[in-house]
Amino acid sequence: MTEMRTLKVALLGCGNVGAQVARILIEDADALAARTGARLQLSGIAVRNVNADREVELPQELFTTDAETLVKDADLVIELMGGIEPARTLILSALRNGACVVTGNKALLAQDGPTLYEEADKAGVQLSYEAAVAGAIPILRPIRDSLSGDRITRVLGIVNGTTNFILDQMDTTGAQFADALAEAQRLGYAEADPTADVEGHDAAAKAAILASLSFHTRFGLENVHCEGITSVTASDIAAAKDAGFVIKLLAIAEKLVDAEGKEGVSVRVHPTLLPREHPLAAVHGAFNAVFIEAENAGELMFYGQGAGGTPTASAVLGDLVSAARRLVLGGPGRTETTTGHVPALPIDAATTSYYIGLDVADQPGVLAKIAQLFAEHGVSIEIMRQTIHRDAESNVESAELRIVTHRASEAALAATVEAVKGLDVINSVTSVLRVEGV
Repeated sequence: MTEMRTLKVALLGCGNVGAQVARILIEDADALAARTGARLQLSGIAVRNVNADREVELPQELFTTDAETLVKDADLVIELMGGIEPARTLILSALRNGACVVTGNKALLAQDGPTLYEEADKAGVQLSYEAAVAGAIPILRPIRDSLSGDRITRVLGIVNGTTNFILDQMDTTGAQFADALAEAQRLGYAEADPTADVEGHDAAAKAAILASLSFHTRFGLENVHCEGITSVTASDIAAAKDAGFVIKLLAIAEKLVDAEGKEGVSVRVHPTLLPREHPLAAVHGAFNAVFIEAENAGELMFYGQGAGGTPTASAVLGDLVSAARRLVLGGPGRTETTTGHVPALPIDAATTSYYIGLDVADQPGVLAKIAQLFAEHGVSIEIMRQTIHRDAESNVESAELRIVTHRASEAALAATVEAVKGLDVINSVTSVLRVEGV
């Protein structure tokens, strides 16, 4: 009987996800060997501090601060350090040494993915990154493999659990943004510094990865229009609910044709109103979901836990098993397919419906003036609702208008809003949000 091959696995980073990956590699060694045809030996764990307290109890002799040496002797490298450096240098070293790499580093992939893909191609090894988008949800492999014979036309994703939790709290409890954020931090869904999440940067990195795989063209962070959720108010949430919508932070990548007839892809992240009957509207708490529209498959949705040590470790181990099988069977590694060169289009090329909040003077003719101005700019109003308010101190009445438009271009809407601001009956434009799914 032929003795089973042993593959050395180097783990870079031992945070929440890394610790769970290490635990599974040790506890499920026999099952993983049966699935891969090789023993996966955890040869070491590179960390900054070998004596730090960790939630998972692991053999102390596995820990090292010498990541460079650990990588040089590995068949498989799992990078869960995060950040750009030294992760980038270590991954490149691993690839050039002939090791397959599994990473969850969305920021690095969005910033410098092409360099890593090219090095993997040169070395004939596999670079996998399922854990970089939507945690435990298997989404990248289905896009790359299962839908490779189809044409994806649009991807809509809730890919950041922190922002989804915050917006869900605001929607279900009526909480203000600051209170919902504080609750997310208390429960461990948000970092002490939540900037990357609430400003949309985390979702933008994932949007770039989703767009690259879906449209077979390399898109980077510079191609993603990004807006966060800090400007979304409890009043916006309440008004959206009253109109039958829910507000979500969406990562969107869609193929479209701009005003000059040029075909391209719009990649963007921003708060979005969705009808409450849309499948993504029912994604609550810190869960993630990705909704795909394809020419032949139609509409597909992938749903699950988008973060957390154990769920994300599941995605990492799936990539690891795939890479290990490739090493056992032989053959070149599989990284990405960039057969197309579809240009990235600016946000101005996008066409969608819009929700606009206006604080206006309560006097005759206001609605007519506003409707006329929208019509002059080619933006059609679908819904217009008015609420009257009286200031307790001045006893002056004003009106709050909530407008939902039919589909219009970003450029037409921007011009309309600027024109509306110039009307003498407008006190302020309180919000402008995009609407999808109508």
